[in-house]
This record gives sequence, structure tokens and C-alpha cells, in this order.
Amino acid sequence: MNRRNAIIRLAGSVAAATAAANVWAQGDKPITLVVPYAPGGTTDLLGRILAKEMAPLLGTTIVVENKPGAGSGLGATYAARAPADGRTLLVATSTTLAINPWLYKCLGYDPIKDFAPIGMIGSVPLVAVVNASVPVGSIAELIALSKAQAGKLSYGSAGSGSPQHLAVEMFKSATGADLTHVPYRGSAPAMTDLLGGQIQLMFSDIPPALAHVRGERLRALGVTSPKRQIAMPEVPTIAESGAAGTKDFQAVAWQSLVAPAGTPPELIARFAVALEKVMKQPQVQERLAAEGVEAATLPPQQLAAYLKSETTRWGAVVKASGATMD
Repeated sequence: MNRRNAIIRLAGSVAAATAAANVWAQGDKPITLVVPYAPGGTTDLLGRILAKEMAPLLGTTIVVENKPGAGSGLGATYAARAPADGRTLLVATSTTLAINPWLYKCLGYDPIKDFAPIGMIGSVPLVAVVNASVPVGSIAELIALSKAQAGKLSYGSAGSGSPQHLAVEMFKSATGADLTHVPYRGSAPAMTDLLGGQIQLMFSDIPPALAHVRGERLRALGVTSPKRQIAMPEVPTIAESGAAGTKDFQAVAWQSLVAPAGTPPELIARFAVALEKVMKQPQVQERLAAEGVEAATLPPQQLAAYLKSETTRWGAVVKASGATMD
């Protein structure tokens, strides 16, 4: 009986792989690349770059489908429930796979069980910026001022549980800085209030902050990545600041490519090879750098291990922050 079941399972696997391999032969059935955010943002840009560059490598058409909502949860749920036939892929972020499971009480997908990792796309560091009127010029001075004026320095974020929010909470935990959170509905209104002086600090994506730093309306104190960023090489990493608690500090969001769990390994391998080729293209790396994204690659097995470790790491941060979503 066991042998018979094994033969049945093997036959089913072969049939699934054969059917999936025929996806590219069916010109009327392109691959759908789900972007779980609205058009125009960084994740949408990444999705469109991948769709354009991976399609000829795979010999098919890739169509981007934006499905925003629930902090990327709506699109992730859609992708998780799609047939595992190689026709659906998902651009998944650190929010999608590592933060949402701890933030939302009811989530329509399991970040580990419902997806098959394909590869890393890139990392997205943040930069700590203060309004030019704030009398600090370094991370150490910011920490000291926050303690001297306990609770009076406010920082903005794109919302409770967002990477910007949790990065500052990690910073507070590591350094003892005393900062008050002001959540916004998106990064843009938070940046507006930072420029207006209604809040004093923000851990911002690099591109929207860069012009204001150069225009001297904001002052950059440090980046959250392990190394300095090409876009602002003069700005040290927070770990370089020398302030107590910052030696190993880093808080980097990331983007990855995944497929519904059960997608045949042959297709996962084919997607992974195509993705790696795209991410190594100099023009792609340059375009991503302009958006504050550092191109990065990890093969499927290494990405799977990384996702598990990131889920644990961000889970601890979410719990410590007390952030929750319905």
C-alpha cells in the first residue's frame, strides 16, 4: 500500500510539473506578478522592472497586478490562494512576511507555509533625519537630547507597525532614547509635518529625504544599513556613531519574490535563475539605487532560512512596540 501511494504521489508530482512547464507555451495565459501595494511606490516599481526584465528570460509575458490593502495582506492572501502552477508570483516585503503575522489578529495567509521562496530582490535602508531646527548633529547628540527632554521629541512614521515605526522602536530599545511616536497615514504626510516642524524626527526612506537634506531643510544623522549608502556617502551608519547601544544596530526593510506553496521545484529554480540574472544587470542596480533600494540576491533555500529568522526578529519588535491592527 505504501508503495502504491508513493507511486500515486510521484505521478501527481510529475503531472503537476508537466502542466506547469507548459505555462510558457500558452501565449494567452501570462504570468501574473502580484504587487500588494498601490501603483507608484517602490514595490510597484520593483514589480514592473522584474516583469519587464524577467519576461524575455522566461519566454513569456508577465503582467503586474496591483492589489493594495491591509498593509499588503490583501495581495498576499490572493497570491497564497492562487493555483500553484507557475502562473502567479508575489513581490513580498518585510511587512508582508515578517511584520504582518505579528501585527494583524486575523491574517489570511501563513508567511512560511503558504509561499515558496524564489529569491531576494533588494534591501531598503532608512535614514534618520531631523528638522534643521533641532540642535543635534549626530546620533549621540540626538539620544542625549531625547533623554534631557524626556518625551518631548516626536517622530513620525507611515503608520503603526510600519517599518519606519518599528525601526525607531528598535533604536529606542537599543539606546534608551526617549521619543514619542506620531503615526500618520503614509510617509508623505509625516514628511510634510517633519518639514513644518510639527514633529522633530523621522526614519525615512532615502529618496524622499535626500532632496530636503541637500536643501538643508533636514539634517541626516545616520542610515540604518550595515554600510553607508551610495546616495549619501557622507552620512555614517548608525552603527558607526559610537553611541551606546548602536554598535550592531541595523533595521533594513527588504523585498523578495515568492510563489504559492506547492509550485513545482523545477519552476522555482527557473524563476530563481531568471531573477538572479536580472538583479545582476548594472542598469537594474543603478535604477534601484536611485530609489533607495540596494539590489541583493539569495537563492531559494537561503531565502527560506532568512525569512524564518526575520519573522522571529520583527516579531519581537512588534510585541515590544505594542502595535496591533484589526
